[in-house]
Amino acid sequence: MSANSRTEAASGPAPTQPPGETSGLKKIVAASMVGTVVEWYEFFLYATAASLVFATVFFPNAGSQLDGIIAAFLTYAVGFIARPLGGIVFGQIGDRLGRKHTLQVTIILVGVATFLMGCLPGFDSIGYWAPALLVALRFIQGFAVGGEWGGAVLLVAEHSPNQSRGFWSSWPQSAVPVGNLLATLVLLTMSWVLPADQFLSWGWRVAFWLSAIIVVVGYYIRTHVSEAPIFLEARAQVEADKAANYGVLEVVRKYPKGILGAMGLRFAENILYYIIVSFSIVYLVTVHEYNTSSLLLALLIAHVVHFLVIPQVGRLSDRVGRKPVYLAGALLGSTWAFFAFPMFDTQNPALIVLSITIGLCFHALMYAGQPAIMAEMFPTRMRYSGVSLGYQVTSILAGSLAPIIATALLKEYDSWLPVAFYVAAACAVTLVAVVTLKETRGISLREIDKVDAQKHGLTPAGSL
Repeated sequence: MSANSRTEAASGPAPTQPPGETSGLKKIVAASMVGTVVEWYEFFLYATAASLVFATVFFPNAGSQLDGIIAAFLTYAVGFIARPLGGIVFGQIGDRLGRKHTLQVTIILVGVATFLMGCLPGFDSIGYWAPALLVALRFIQGFAVGGEWGGAVLLVAEHSPNQSRGFWSSWPQSAVPVGNLLATLVLLTMSWVLPADQFLSWGWRVAFWLSAIIVVVGYYIRTHVSEAPIFLEARAQVEADKAANYGVLEVVRKYPKGILGAMGLRFAENILYYIIVSFSIVYLVTVHEYNTSSLLLALLIAHVVHFLVIPQVGRLSDRVGRKPVYLAGALLGSTWAFFAFPMFDTQNPALIVLSITIGLCFHALMYAGQPAIMAEMFPTRMRYSGVSLGYQVTSILAGSLAPIIATALLKEYDSWLPVAFYVAAACAVTLVAVVTLKETRGISLREIDKVDAQKHGLTPAGSL
C-alpha cells in the first residue's frame, strides 16, 4: 500500500453509516463485550483473590506473608503461561473456522474452570493437592482467555468502518474494567457482610460460583452474532487458493515484524496494569495494613472511570492517530509510580483513589487503541493468529511476572523506588516500539489484504 493511499484513507471524510448498519455493529459490540466481561471477571477475580485470600488458604506454610503472596502470584503466572498456547490453538481455529465459534468455546472453558476453583478445598483439608489442583484449573482458565481476546476484538474490528475502527474496537477493551469491577464489587460485598474468618473460609468462593450465571448469558448472546464479510472472503480465498495459508506458522514466517511490534506495544501496558491493580493491593495491605474493604472500594471507583475513559481514547485515536495517543500513554505511564506510591504512603483514602484512577487513565491511553492497531498489522487470513500471538506471548514476560517482580523488589529493598524504576524501564521499551511503527489510522483492512495478496502471489480475497 502506498504512502499516498494510507494518507487518503486516514484523512478522508468519515463515511456515514446507515442506521441498520450502526444497529448491527452495536449488536456485535454487545456480544463481544458481554463475553469479555465474563472472561475477565473470572480472570481478575483470581488476581484479587491471589492478593487477599490464596496465600492463607492454599499456601499457609510460607515463611512470611510476602512469601505466601509470591507463591500465590506464581500460580497466577501459570495462567499467563497458558495464554500464548491458547492464543496459538484458538488463533489457528479462529482463522480457519471463524471468530464466533471460537468465542463460544472459550467462554465455556473459562467458566467451568472458575466455578471449580470455588469448590476447591484448602491446604488444611487435602494438603499439596489443593495448590496442585488450583494450578491445573488456572492453566485451563488461562488457556481459554488466551483465545478470547483476539476473537473478541477482531469480531468488532472487522465489522467496523475504517474511520471509526479505533472507537468501536475499544469497546471490548472497556469490558475488561467492567469484569474487574464486578469481581471487585462481589468481593467487596462479601468482605462487608462477613466477618474476616468467614470471608477467608467460604465467602470468597461465592464470587467464583456466581460466574456460572453470567457464563450462560454470555454464551447465549454469542450464538446470535455473525462473521464479518471480510473474514468470509478471506476464508474463501484460503479454500480456493492453495498458496494462501493461514495460522501461526504462516504469520511467523510472513509477518515477524508485526508480531514483534505488537509485543512491544503490549509490554509496558501489561506491566503497568498489573502493578496498579495487583501490586498496589500487596503494597497497601503489607506495608500499611490498609483496610481491605476500603482498598476494594478504591479499586471499584477507579474501574468505573477506566471503563468510561477507554472508548473516548479510542475515539481520540481515530481523530489524531494511533501513535500520538499511544506515545502519550507510555510517557505518562513511566511517571506514575514515582508519585503514586508517595500518595499511597499518606494512607489518605481520597489520594489512594486518585492515584489508582490516574494510573488507569494513563493505561487507557495505551490499551484503548490496541485492537485497532494490531488488527491493522496483519491481513485477515492470519489476523487472529497474529494478534493473539503478539498479545499473549508478551503476557508471560510482562503481566505474569510484574506482581512477582514488584513483590520481590519490595521484600528485598523495603522500598517502592525500585518498583517505580521497573515500571519506567518497561515504558521505555514500549516507547521504542511505538516510534518504529507506521501510522495506520483510517487504513482499509481490504487494502491490507490486497497488498498481502500482491506481495505473496495470491488471488485477491474479494475477487473470488
